[in-house]
Amino acid sequence: MSTPSSKLSRRSFLKASTLAGGGLMLSFSWLAGCKPNPEELMTMPKEWFRLNGYIKIGENGLVTIMSPNPEGGQNIKTAMPMIVAEELDADWTKVLVEQAPLDTENFTRQFIGGSQAIRIGWTPLRTAGATARYLLIQAAAQTWNVPAAEITTEPGYLLHTASGKKVHFGEMASLAGSIPIPEEVQLKEIAEFRIIGHSQKNVDTKNIITGKPLFGIDYKKPGMLKAMIIHPPAHGLRLKSFDDSEAKGMPGIKAIFQIKSHQDDYERTFFDTTSFTDLVAIVGDSTWEVMNAKKALKVEWEPISTFEEKRDWGGRKELRTIPQGLESHDTQVQRMVEASKKARIVRKDGNPEAAFSKAAKVIERTFHGPFLAHNCMEPMNFFAHVQADKIECAGPLQKPELTEQALSARLGVPIENIYIDMTRLGGGYGRRSYAHWLIEAAVISKEMNAPIHLQYSREDDMTGGIYRPMYQATYKAALDEKNNLIGFHVNAGGHVEPPLYENRFPAGAVENYLAEDWTALSNITVGSFRAPRSNFIAAAEQSFLDEVAEAAGKDPIEFRLELLKKAKDNPVGERNDYDPDRYAGVLELVKTKSNWGQDTKGISRGVSAYFCHNSYAAQVVDLKIENGQVQIEKVVQAVDCGLVVNPDSAKNLCEGAVVDGIGTALFGELKFENGIPDRNNFDNYRMIRMKEVPKSIETYFVENEIDPTGLGEPTYPPVFGALANALYAATGERLSTQPFFPQLKA
Repeated sequence: MSTPSSKLSRRSFLKASTLAGGGLMLSFSWLAGCKPNPEELMTMPKEWFRLNGYIKIGENGLVTIMSPNPEGGQNIKTAMPMIVAEELDADWTKVLVEQAPLDTENFTRQFIGGSQAIRIGWTPLRTAGATARYLLIQAAAQTWNVPAAEITTEPGYLLHTASGKKVHFGEMASLAGSIPIPEEVQLKEIAEFRIIGHSQKNVDTKNIITGKPLFGIDYKKPGMLKAMIIHPPAHGLRLKSFDDSEAKGMPGIKAIFQIKSHQDDYERTFFDTTSFTDLVAIVGDSTWEVMNAKKALKVEWEPISTFEEKRDWGGRKELRTIPQGLESHDTQVQRMVEASKKARIVRKDGNPEAAFSKAAKVIERTFHGPFLAHNCMEPMNFFAHVQADKIECAGPLQKPELTEQALSARLGVPIENIYIDMTRLGGGYGRRSYAHWLIEAAVISKEMNAPIHLQYSREDDMTGGIYRPMYQATYKAALDEKNNLIGFHVNAGGHVEPPLYENRFPAGAVENYLAEDWTALSNITVGSFRAPRSNFIAAAEQSFLDEVAEAAGKDPIEFRLELLKKAKDNPVGERNDYDPDRYAGVLELVKTKSNWGQDTKGISRGVSAYFCHNSYAAQVVDLKIENGQVQIEKVVQAVDCGLVVNPDSAKNLCEGAVVDGIGTALFGELKFENGIPDRNNFDNYRMIRMKEVPKSIETYFVENEIDPTGLGEPTYPPVFGALANALYAATGERLSTQPFFPQLKA
């Protein structure tokens, strides 16, 4: 039984105990709370009193747990409170869950990104629940005048077996609030878990299916005006002038004016990316009226001659000149080709040059991945009300703390005077990490001196930048006369960032290994996309490994397992990011569960496995092609993400990643002609359709007691490669350029 310290830093653990109506209030930095105004307090039940973040226990035994991180469909609004409730030994049927607002005073990493919410919160959340349970036990021991060691708990109750006494938590909550917090608390053994590891329904399910206003697009406030923006139609253009003579007199229109989201000399951090800072804002009474006025505006644009951008990449300062001009697809491809010739070496093991010079066989292939749009179902939107001494905001975003810092810098308002309420996200996938639309809403609100709800159209969203970069990777493998892999070389790059993770498999498994990367600058803004960088490089790597396995005359799973055994028994280098045993474990499991190697009776199969976000996933795709259409019959996947908190929702998350990945691999693509994206809505940006999703998805988790690792992203990248390998088995053609469907159709 582990005994973590409960005496954490101010940012990790804060007790704020206030006795009111018999309630126990424990404030924790991982459980951000609301800061109600007096009017709100007057409407609260007597048994509640809220102060920052806390576990709240009512005098009737009801428990409220705040969920700190934004909820974007990954179900952490259920999973994180489950962890707290487990150690508290709460009755889950008597637990209420509330979404916490941003609280930078008591919180760290209150955002979505990197599939790290459960991994990083695991011990602190458990400690929060265990500490509350300790205090309740001490209160019962004092009340009954018995040793605390004789007090036990069962869901929602305190018991003293010898005397037969039993009370619910609420009856001891008041006294528990006055007991000092211990230096350490004991956590449960995994075998004792009653909630963790057992499927619980999504706490928002009823509200979602009954259409309750959970999303930012639903947000309403008295006196709120609607706003929209117009940005340049092409990357490489900026606003010159506009004529609002017709639009400003249209029904419901309050104002039309120019805004600047970021000042030119603003030092941007990683998530301050935005394509267009000079915009036209239209404000009115309703979205429909604003949209009509937007169509009536006459706007003139001009080319940008030069543009310099100040950047702070986590302490590394940079002033860079952004390439200008109205770029087209061919120009971008040529720029990448030239950049690939100037690659830098990021890892070198052995003597790869010698290995290739003496190789009996060399396999080489170049892979291409296009720009991709995020395509969140809910377009970007945000509410902002800028007042004399404070700013109130509400809406969907992934990095509220970082956005709050940018907002503070833009309007000169202290962070402590900014309040951000987080609504449920109608899709994120990295797109909502760059919440410049919150800055825009606030700038408009300040100009109008009124509460504003800014709404993007689908076209605004899809043409406004922040795309998955366009990538390219060239792989080479050297085989000796016995078909042993003796050399491996990868040269990979992309616009703004390279996709390469040089210390991941097969690094460490090949004696002679060379990894090079490069970047090609562009004025097209790019950023995080589900499983950043991995979403491309996994497809390229896993497709290529299948090709090498075929050239070596080996089964693709056995070929990978042989390499992993080498990485375990005789690893090359000391910077290998992955655990060969866990990597091999998912391959072995998917091999068994998919009945790999057996006759599939007309079904073509492909396999892939990948490590990212601290987790391992392997997948087998079964498909057939009929009348030129790809039909995915089944996907079997094995996942090692450590201990699974909520099994059903974990499966749902993995299934969603598979569907998302297959759709993107088959259809996802965005090109630019003269700086203009060639797709701007779902009528021409092809998404996967219901009839195209796999008929069956089977998900199996490796059973272990390792602390939880990532899950929202790890099963997304490998399915690209498994699909490509299955398509090769079906067609005899290796597809190295995404999307795959146009090539299959041709």
